[in-house]
Amino acid sequence: MTSHTPQPPTRPAFTPGERVLDVQGLEVAYGEVQVVFGVSLHVDKGELVGLVGGNGSGKSTILRVVSGMLKARGGTATYRGQNLNGVPPHRITEMRVAHVPMGRQLFGQMTVEENLLMGAYLPRTKANRAVNLQKVYDFFPRLTEKRASPAAALSGGEQQMVAIGRALMSEPEVLLMDEPSLGLAPLVVAEVMRVIGSLRELGLTVLLVEQNVRQVLKVTDRTYVLELGKLVKEGPSRELMGNPDIIKAYLGV
Repeated sequence: MTSHTPQPPTRPAFTPGERVLDVQGLEVAYGEVQVVFGVSLHVDKGELVGLVGGNGSGKSTILRVVSGMLKARGGTATYRGQNLNGVPPHRITEMRVAHVPMGRQLFGQMTVEENLLMGAYLPRTKANRAVNLQKVYDFFPRLTEKRASPAAALSGGEQQMVAIGRALMSEPEVLLMDEPSLGLAPLVVAEVMRVIGSLRELGLTVLLVEQNVRQVLKVTDRTYVLELGKLVKEGPSRELMGNPDIIKAYLGV
């Protein structure tokens, strides 16, 4: 996969700053089955924060609450102080929070450009479609070459670039990214993670949900670790990289 070729991101030392996302005491259930238990986390402006854990740990569920696809049983999720619980997904997108879904979820028979333009449906973004489309192509030059190709004909890594680009077309401040490495070959995973790390260049704030703990710790500022719906560890990603419990459970050392 060739695309924008970001260098490994520099990771400035973040001090507590402008709070963008704030999740406090979140409780989520599917019917009678509770899957998230009192989780609290936050993301400050300009941060790239990881949320990691195994299958069934509740990572994607938390993203779905923040983006309006699920309603929490208890606790709060707020964006710039505004409670998101019960707010419909399209309204949350209007508030400048964009969700890049698991599995990309592109329209396979539509072209790359048609898929990208689907992200510019909001009234405030329609006037800027051409400018924003060019920004996406500048960031992902490979997509310029593929703009007329059906999305289904792309590689997995290229499809992930389209999914990210589609979200960028909505002019977000915050990107919620759900398992972007899912189904990708290891070399492509590394490239996708480098691209995600470089999103800071665009002034974005990112909450990254992933099972690939090693790659997340390489590109994020801070990371939260979930097990069975409960927060078990958190801290600067570089420190967690050397934590014996993390190494034993997730890094295979």
